Amino acid sequence: MTVLDWQELGCGVWKTVVGEQQDFTPLSWMSREPLFEALEQMQETTLPFAMSDIHLEAAGSSRILRLPLQEDEKLYGLGLHFMKMNHRGRTRYLRVNSDPKQDTGETHAPVPFLVTDRGYGVLVNTSRIVTVHCGSTVKLNETALERVKDRNNDRKSWKATPLSDYIEIVLPQEGAELYLIGGPGLMDAVRRYNLLCGGGTLPPKWGLGFWHRVPTLYTDKEVQEEAMEFRNRDFPCDVIGLEPGWHSKSYPVTYEWAKERFPEPKKTIDALAEAGFRVNLWEHPYVSPESKLYEPLEPLSGSYSVWGGLAPDYSLPEAQRLYQEQHLQEHVSLGVSGYKQDECDGSELTGNSWMFPSHTQFPSGHDGEQMRQMYGLMFQKMTDDLFRTQNRRTYGLVRASNAGASSMPYVLYSDLYDHKQFIRALCNSSFSGLLWTPEVRRASSAEDWVRRMQAVCLSPLAMLNAWGDGTKPWSYPEVEPIIRHYIKLRMRLIPYLYTTFAQYRFQGIPPFRAMPLVMDMADGFTVNETGRAINTTDGAYGKKTEKLWDDQFMIGDCLLVAPMFAGETTREVLLPKGGWFGLETGERYEGGQIIQVEPGLEQMPIFVKEGAILPTIPAHAHAQLPGEKVQLHLVHFGNKPGQALFYDDDGETFDYEKGDRCWAQLEVHGTGNSVDQGNEAFEGKLSEGLEALFSYNQVKWTFGASRLPEE
Repeated sequence: MTVLDWQELGCGVWKTVVGEQQDFTPLSWMSREPLFEALEQMQETTLPFAMSDIHLEAAGSSRILRLPLQEDEKLYGLGLHFMKMNHRGRTRYLRVNSDPKQDTGETHAPVPFLVTDRGYGVLVNTSRIVTVHCGSTVKLNETALERVKDRNNDRKSWKATPLSDYIEIVLPQEGAELYLIGGPGLMDAVRRYNLLCGGGTLPPKWGLGFWHRVPTLYTDKEVQEEAMEFRNRDFPCDVIGLEPGWHSKSYPVTYEWAKERFPEPKKTIDALAEAGFRVNLWEHPYVSPESKLYEPLEPLSGSYSVWGGLAPDYSLPEAQRLYQEQHLQEHVSLGVSGYKQDECDGSELTGNSWMFPSHTQFPSGHDGEQMRQMYGLMFQKMTDDLFRTQNRRTYGLVRASNAGASSMPYVLYSDLYDHKQFIRALCNSSFSGLLWTPEVRRASSAEDWVRRMQAVCLSPLAMLNAWGDGTKPWSYPEVEPIIRHYIKLRMRLIPYLYTTFAQYRFQGIPPFRAMPLVMDMADGFTVNETGRAINTTDGAYGKKTEKLWDDQFMIGDCLLVAPMFAGETTREVLLPKGGWFGLETGERYEGGQIIQVEPGLEQMPIFVKEGAILPTIPAHAHAQLPGEKVQLHLVHFGNKPGQALFYDDDGETFDYEKGDRCWAQLEVHGTGNSVDQGNEAFEGKLSEGLEALFSYNQVKWTFGASRLPEE
């Protein structure tokens, strides 16, 4: 048994190396400087145990990291997960996989960062697969005999997973870099992780608008006609996504335009830009023999093909250069705004498996296991670097990721399509420096369509993906006004969303937050009998289990979203302490309790904190263009004074990193009896004048609102 030597890097972050230092890891590939200044501004922290309580043990050829675990401790993080939020009692095998249909830990984005409600986290920085036993193992010599139950006669107290006193992490044989990240709270530990990874991403403003992906074999004429139908029908839209058919060949891909469908791609992109649309291109990593890139990339690729195409070794600078030069010349210089990075994860579905095998050899010396774990990160970093050379921000989609991705302008998505799992994934992503979109593709009914569209409009990337069946926002005419309303609500909230992402960028605070990040989940809100940690397998044996509230989330500091699902007419909502208003109903609720709501189909439950100041703008057809200025409408809720931070920059370039940005303080003060005088009882203040703001030419205030005013 070995006690590790931890060295403090910054306020509340410690590092050690087990075995040999590895040069191909998520953090080394991302090469982002930690935001030490922001770390130092956080409060001092201590760990909930002594560092000497963390042990390293040898077990055959493996090394096992053991961390102490309390009886009621909850375990979160470990990347993007669809089926559980609290991993307590589970074993997680963290391999990249595009088909995570079983609760094993395999997923699009397995991040070996575990965070607990005791207020600390541990990160294993490696390009290898990591297995984490989340209190699912008990050594023979540590087994408490009083916990051993007979299932025949003690069915109520018997547990499939015995209560464990340790987390065990199986480290790669060659070694790994370990980080210990303090709190003191759960949110503090997550923030420190994000700041260690370079902070969060700040998308361009257009990225926060509405996205629509057209069917795969559309021609340039069909793309433009569909885009203009959004304008003609009064549906906002900022991004048109082109699916595989824009390629001359796909599966494997050429990265070259299909001349029969897009004979003049620049003219098409320019025409769309003139109408306020950006263009996002679908692609994947496997290069067709018919691509001009094939010959120069062949000696720089792995020993196995995928769909007959190359799997390039993008850990090599020369391979990166070839990819970036081709993409700059053929796409970005024409005005393309970003990419959807598909198929960089691999599938293990029985009868439909694809991917290069783990024993693939790459010219760099890395093998297939490492490359599969890292491929999603590679494409995020290469394309972000490419747009940085043009001083243009991008925002896109990716189907695989890993640790260290918080600074990347990419949102995860999946070919799976369970709505409840999609919302749980959105919650889970907030623990691991990831973003997730519950994209909409189709629906089983008009009700299902509305509920999916409502939720996606209040997510990190609001997108309808019509690549397969050609659905449109107006595909269900009977609910078309509801869909239009929520897309426009999204557009109105862009200033609030943008400020929330700025907090992510500079302070590491997740923009979308699972409930354990914003409140103490042990504060009387559980529904189990004892209030203690419940074994996660209990539900399979008919026992009452803890409600995890993984079907609702916060956006920023002030908005709480509680999605509805098809077939539901009522739902419970957990409100943190304080006063809350229904954003669109105006009904007031006292927090610190579970409430029951019964919205009609035309509403999704959205709540705003009393005292909040919500920055909004008119819902235009698209986000503001560079240099365009609009009216800023600041809406204050309730009868309490409030304050909030507000952020602005040019919304397009990286000049904000050089200081071309504005943080303003919004304040509302009481000037009289708010109950009797209403709006006259308040006055508002914007600490920076209009001349300091990039996007606004006038400011309008509304005080004491109970609901969001109509436009």
